[in-house]
Amino acid sequence: MKNKGRIISIKGQIIEVEFPEDKPSIHDVVIVEENPDIIMEVFTSASTSTFYCLAISPVSTLSRGIVVINTGEPLKIPVGEEVLGRVIDIFGKPLDGKGPLSTTTRKPIFSNSIDFEHLASPTKILETGIKVIDFFAPILEGGKVGLFGGAGVGKTILLTEIIHNIVILHTVLDKNETVSVFAGVGERTREGQELFESLAESNVLKNVSLIYGSMGENAVVRFRTAIAGIALSEFFRDIAKKNVLFFIDNVFRFAQAGYELATLMETIPSEGGYQPTLASEMAHLHERLVSTKDHTITSIEAVYVPSDDLTDLGVQSVFPYLDSNIVLSRSAYQEGRFPAVDVLSSTSSALNIETVGKQHYDTYIEAQSLLKKALALERIVSLIGQAELSAEDQITYKRSQILKNYLGQNFFTVENQTGRKGSYITRTQTVQDVSDIVNGKYDNADPDRFLHVGLAKEAIQVAPATVKTK
Repeated sequence: MKNKGRIISIKGQIIEVEFPEDKPSIHDVVIVEENPDIIMEVFTSASTSTFYCLAISPVSTLSRGIVVINTGEPLKIPVGEEVLGRVIDIFGKPLDGKGPLSTTTRKPIFSNSIDFEHLASPTKILETGIKVIDFFAPILEGGKVGLFGGAGVGKTILLTEIIHNIVILHTVLDKNETVSVFAGVGERTREGQELFESLAESNVLKNVSLIYGSMGENAVVRFRTAIAGIALSEFFRDIAKKNVLFFIDNVFRFAQAGYELATLMETIPSEGGYQPTLASEMAHLHERLVSTKDHTITSIEAVYVPSDDLTDLGVQSVFPYLDSNIVLSRSAYQEGRFPAVDVLSSTSSALNIETVGKQHYDTYIEAQSLLKKALALERIVSLIGQAELSAEDQITYKRSQILKNYLGQNFFTVENQTGRKGSYITRTQTVQDVSDIVNGKYDNADPDRFLHVGLAKEAIQVAPATVKTK
């Protein structure tokens, strides 16, 4: 007989339940006896006989004394080829108006980690066609990537462009039929709708599964949507035997939801103000986003940076798990550069000779050195002007301006807003162009000519009389 308990307190989405006899296990689903549609998840113990449960369903009809039943099973979501091309929520309910899912296979959202001997370290570059990313923070296939930025600097647009270039453009050439999973955690419903329509128009929706828990949902739904998205990815990696691209927007909202729930449970906060379990929650999230020797999961995560403060504990908790960090800068955005990537703060573990090759690595070192020297000159230029620099410093500063402008790019996903056609530039082309810039090929060119160009030679074609060719 299923174990029964009763509700003894309700604090928002946190329900305290007493089980006088058999105790439930962590992550067990608890339902209301009179209304099984009201679902709760056992989260942690409150005392020897009481437990804090996360109410995934609305709590407006709950009250103290209501009898609940422990199902003895964790929360499960539908999986299978049938979820490709569909939008679902954490309950597995369709959100796209296409009717119920045809699959009857369900998978727990929690699973054990894979043994170390089955894991594989990423070594292959996954090209995005976005110059600044492929050059300064190349993505590893099977690795983890973070897009860091404050409000309104272009995180979601950059994430959407990466989805376009990898999912849409690569699908035509990808013989393995890589599938994608997108988890919308705590973001706008409008953005999710636009992404769904974009994928449908590009005829690649059939290879993408989307699970949404928007900012209008309660904290528990937002907290568990990311975990459910990972469970979908694990199914495609382990059971369907496919390579997976996992996108999540936004990881900070996952941390924030956990903070809201910890506050309701009156947990003593950590020194930084967040829940004391933040580190373990991030570890649990990322330790499942791994690649095996047979198939990969490549995760690309947008991370909101509150008040543009990268030292925020919620942001810092993500950094240790990433292979590539792409940091968006508000100052670069205000200067009109797009994407507004801070190239000196962005890094990647792929930047070594063995992975990217000698030419890319040597050119990267030269470009970084150039930009660091120019950074030291910027204050002088702002005070007395560029003309007061020495001849050598003038060349350095001008080359840095050309390089910064060149690294901007027109995006396919905003063509209807900018009126400029998007461009896809291969990593080989980008490395060659950056090498030409830092070695002085375009020293006589106007830096403004490099705004909104794809290849560097387009600046020559615009105004050939102003360029000294070699």
